[in-house]
Amino acid sequence: MLPYILSLAGITLFCILTLRAGIHPILLSLAKIGLSGFFLLLLCQLAVNFLLGFAWKSSIPDISFTRLTASRFVRDAAAACLPFSQLGGMLLGIRATTAGHARHTTNEQPINWMEGIAANIVDITTEVLGQIVFIIIALLCLIGQADAGRFMWPLSIGMVFLTCGVAGFIWTQQRSGNALQALARFFAKHISAEWRDVLADNTENFQSYMEGLWGNPARIGLGAGMHLLCWMGSAFMTWLSIILLGAHCSFLNALAIEGVVCGIMSAGFFIPGSLGVQEAGYVALGHLFGINADIAMSISLLRRGRDIVIGIPVLLLWQLYEFRHLKRRS
Repeated sequence: MLPYILSLAGITLFCILTLRAGIHPILLSLAKIGLSGFFLLLLCQLAVNFLLGFAWKSSIPDISFTRLTASRFVRDAAAACLPFSQLGGMLLGIRATTAGHARHTTNEQPINWMEGIAANIVDITTEVLGQIVFIIIALLCLIGQADAGRFMWPLSIGMVFLTCGVAGFIWTQQRSGNALQALARFFAKHISAEWRDVLADNTENFQSYMEGLWGNPARIGLGAGMHLLCWMGSAFMTWLSIILLGAHCSFLNALAIEGVVCGIMSAGFFIPGSLGVQEAGYVALGHLFGINADIAMSISLLRRGRDIVIGIPVLLLWQLYEFRHLKRRS
């Protein structure tokens, strides 16, 4: 019931913001972009998406770049195009990581679901680490702006909680084996011997795999640094969108807008597609830097347009791949 309520609230907020900005001014702003401008933004988005694959590969060396990049495309497409929260996209990303059971590296052992979960958890963690640094940089860019305090203090407090949460999450990952083993022992009393053995084996694989990943902090740091570069890429696309829409904005101002909007969207990640939350963030931050509401709404719509144009074909290709794999197994 809660997802429906959140979705309805997001749709309502989206409609209110659109009506206040005016549908006609928004359409006029979007018309300035043209197909060539939108195609340029698409190319930039694809470049960032492939860079996200490199960021994941930096932390997970034993799974191929192709497999990880494809899984990242599916994860982002599901979160952007399907009526799921970010958690739903993560689940589909795990499925895409293990689909076909092919590792495609020198070690041709299949990717089991425990390894798929671990790989996605580590990638999400390094992405959040990069995001924390990105939002801090964005907050520094807000210093000196009039009326910036209403964003800086709530986000600063939120960043403290997020940092503590990520630190606890990392600590839990490094010590997940003991918790999983305790859970396995509990379930072992109530399931058959065959399933008990499978559960015990998977728990041990998960623990050893996570320990191996976190045992190389240089790779974790490289993955977080690559993700920070990807966040900077998203700020560049926001700056490019503003320029193409005919407004004036420096790159540092665009970085501040994108960073704070990302922080606001992180707080509302339970809302499918961040519908309404994303638009409210762009409108509020755009007003702070003298950007009209119609242009701010256009920035958000261009971002959604990129996600849909890339995401829909990705989901269709993924379903085709799953169908062919199921057919081969049959």
